[in-house]
Amino acid sequence: MAPTGQPYPPGQPDDLPGPATQHQALQILTLAQRTAEEHIASARRQADKVGADARAAAEQIVREAQAHAHRLQQEADRTLSEAHAAAAQIGQDAQAHAEAARQHAEAVVADAQDQAEELVKNAQADADELAHRAQQRYDDVVGSLAARREALQQQIEALEQFDRDYRARLTAFMQSQLRALWADQPHVEVGDGGAGSAGAVHGAVRGAVRGAVRGADEADELDDGLEDELDDGLDDGLDDEDDLADDEDERVGTAPR
Repeated sequence: MAPTGQPYPPGQPDDLPGPATQHQALQILTLAQRTAEEHIASARRQADKVGADARAAAEQIVREAQAHAHRLQQEADRTLSEAHAAAAQIGQDAQAHAEAARQHAEAVVADAQDQAEELVKNAQADADELAHRAQQRYDDVVGSLAARREALQQQIEALEQFDRDYRARLTAFMQSQLRALWADQPHVEVGDGGAGSAGAVHGAVRGAVRGAVRGADEADELDDGLEDELDDGLDDGLDDEDDLADDEDERVGTAPR
């Protein structure tokens, strides 16, 4: 824009604004500049105020946070102190309880040991008594068994001797009878009478042989009967001995331990 009062340069159009318009435009520009400056100043003031308010709020928040943290620290210290005190009390109570439990356990163990020793003594005495009585009964049974066996053995020996003597006598008797019967056989005449005599001789011989055999059988039966009796007696004695041993084992097994 050309300065005021200066002619326009040549070639400019004639409809350019005049001085009044330029003055008005300058006023508007000045007013706009002043308004902008006022807005800027107002914005700066508001910004400063907002910043101050923010700083104040932040400081207030920091103070409140510090106070809250201080309260939390105090509560934590108090809780920690209470926890330490409770832990110490619990430890003391546990130690006292453990000591009482240890003393009670020692008393129970000592009482149990005394009772166990008493039971062992009683059980040993009972076992000794049972063993003594069992030994006595065993000795009685074995002694009586030995006596019975000795008596039966003597009877068997006597019967065996009797059997030998009987057989010897029987053999001698049969031989003498045969010699007596057959001594006169060459003088027997053959005929009806001779046949009858020979039949009589043979009948007598057969009768003697049957009697001898019957006597031998009776001796064998008597010998077998005595042997069976001896075996039965020995078996009974052994059964009694086994029963006695079983009774002794049951008594010892059922004795208190």
